[in-house]
Amino acid sequence: MGTITKSKRQLAWVFDLNKCIGCQTCSVACKVLWPQEDPGTEQQWWMTVNTQPGRGTPRDWETMGGGYDAAGNLQLGHSATDEEIGGGWNFNYDEVLRGGGGRAKHLHKISGSKTWGMNWDEDEGGGEFPNAYYFYLPRLCNHCTEPACLESCPNDAIFKRSEDGLVLRDEDKCKGSQQCRRACPYKKIYYNKMRNVSQHCIGCFPRIDQGVAPACVRQCPGRAAFIGFLDDESTAVHKLVQKWKVALPLHPEKGTHPNVYYVPPLSPAPLREDGSFDEGGHRIPPAYLESLFGPQVHGALDSLRAELDKKRRGQASEVMDALILYRWKDAFGHLDRDPATIVW
Repeated sequence: MGTITKSKRQLAWVFDLNKCIGCQTCSVACKVLWPQEDPGTEQQWWMTVNTQPGRGTPRDWETMGGGYDAAGNLQLGHSATDEEIGGGWNFNYDEVLRGGGGRAKHLHKISGSKTWGMNWDEDEGGGEFPNAYYFYLPRLCNHCTEPACLESCPNDAIFKRSEDGLVLRDEDKCKGSQQCRRACPYKKIYYNKMRNVSQHCIGCFPRIDQGVAPACVRQCPGRAAFIGFLDDESTAVHKLVQKWKVALPLHPEKGTHPNVYYVPPLSPAPLREDGSFDEGGHRIPPAYLESLFGPQVHGALDSLRAELDKKRRGQASEVMDALILYRWKDAFGHLDRDPATIVW
């Protein structure tokens, strides 16, 4: 089993769920850059944006186990099947576009999963009319401080980079045991059958080494994604996570100390039967948000509402200014170099 060594510093991501519009730009930017054309990566989406509440990808991943129990013991959960992951489809493009069948032929998939896909429950959400609700949840490898995948690996193939805490894999050592997939509570590790190795988000470390933000952060058109060192007090990440405590990890009860954080979603006031607003109510059930982000979510939401109210009354609010993100480079911390200036 692997031995976890602490890194000197820790990079972390923050996603503002009040600004994520579910456009999938981060997902596509990652897919185009990394697991695109390599054999065996057809089903791999290292970055996904799912609708909450929803079953996500892999399907029902939150019920698959992994991580650590309350006593700190490693827990091996379920390894998602191809059908639970979904995707990997091929379509009859040649027949439709070049087969000469005209209107008699239509596009349909000819291979791949039959029962699930990355966003098959997109925009469905929860609640009942007129108080239905949903929000988007970007997910990638959490580059955990206590990565269960690392401890579970029998071949010492997984390690944390000392300089930034990224959780990476030596594919020459990986033997495809898939213990890491069972141990990851977020189910963001994929298995490449063609090469008999497991694979996951690498944090865009070749970009980071050149001072460029990861593709998922830099390409976000809604300015909803942030990155920076947790100990760098000048970054929005440090302030949102440690100073103002309005950004929280997903499922902290899994014990891996994930380093992807979320500003929880506010929601419009629910409607009463007569059509009036219940200003004291919450359309997104607080209990549901607690199930995702832990009990600290209530304090974070109270802080966000208070700061938003200050801003609406024309008062200063550092929190709102950071989240509004007037200067887009402020989202990148020290990783603000333009990739177009680099000879790769």
